[in-house]
Amino acid sequence: MPQATSRPVPLWPGQLVEVPRGSLHVRATSATPGAEPAMFIHGLGGSSTNWTDIMDLLSRPAPPLPTAPVLACSAVDLPGFGHSPPPADRDYRVSAHAAAVIELIDRQGQWPVHLIGNSMGGAVAIRVAARRPDLVRTLALISPALPDLRPRPLPLRLALAAAPGIGPRLMGWLRRIPAEARTDRSFKDLFNDPGLVHPARRSEEIAELLRRDDLTYANEALVLSARSLIIEYFRTGPRSLWRDAARTAAPALILHGSHDRLVNPVMAAKAARAFRTARVIVLSGVGHVAMMERPSLVVAEIRAFLEWVKLTRAVGQDGLTAEVTSATQLPS
Repeated sequence: MPQATSRPVPLWPGQLVEVPRGSLHVRATSATPGAEPAMFIHGLGGSSTNWTDIMDLLSRPAPPLPTAPVLACSAVDLPGFGHSPPPADRDYRVSAHAAAVIELIDRQGQWPVHLIGNSMGGAVAIRVAARRPDLVRTLALISPALPDLRPRPLPLRLALAAAPGIGPRLMGWLRRIPAEARTDRSFKDLFNDPGLVHPARRSEEIAELLRRDDLTYANEALVLSARSLIIEYFRTGPRSLWRDAARTAAPALILHGSHDRLVNPVMAAKAARAFRTARVIVLSGVGHVAMMERPSLVVAEIRAFLEWVKLTRAVGQDGLTAEVTSATQLPS
């Protein structure tokens, strides 16, 4: 597919928001009267800018779907990522990230929200929904990092980077590689078709990588968050992410990319069984960051999901009933 040539939408403006755990950098679209609040959570090594394009689309009316809700979109930089400073307690566990998001939603005072997360951000969103169901209207999870112990090359590289003693040295070695090469390697790992990356987006990612190279805490945020994610993969019992998924009351949309090299798309079947109410779809020809690679497709699925939720709630007596508990599209 040819690379896009039109200039993409600029990065959304952001500001620091004070919460009990510290400061969080939050980017937001222009407010539309009556818009439903939505919060976006990036994945490991990502930032709020990962959501720029779909925030633009979801914050505007959709002419073909006049009843589709317009969303008031906010995207957070998790502690230590993007422009958010590191947490004072150096706690980068998934639960700590979830606590920060809960404090942010409480601080903004507009809830329940549509909570949308990618990869590690999906795991954080699930924990938020399980612990504070009152804050979450719906979940949309793009390649969520739910535990899966089947070996794959990229997750094994992640585990190596998270290993005590090895991770920091590995990060230091990677810094010696030119930022352009590191950025291109990342796009190759995360996209099925890196040719879809707009030159302006590539330049933005290179500039951000160079900025973070100068931050003393950047490597620690990445390594300790990765280590926490690995620990979650081995956690069992009532505190596991899969148990959190089962406890989640909000209806969930789970999107997997058929060519995801990080999160195995076969996990879609298990996700369909885990959540009480879920619409699970595998997107053909898409990688790990579908919201960046195919933003229009992801937005179409989110809007269709929100319409589905609205219709099923309208026919049910107490919200989503057992009559319509899942809509699943999985590979044969």
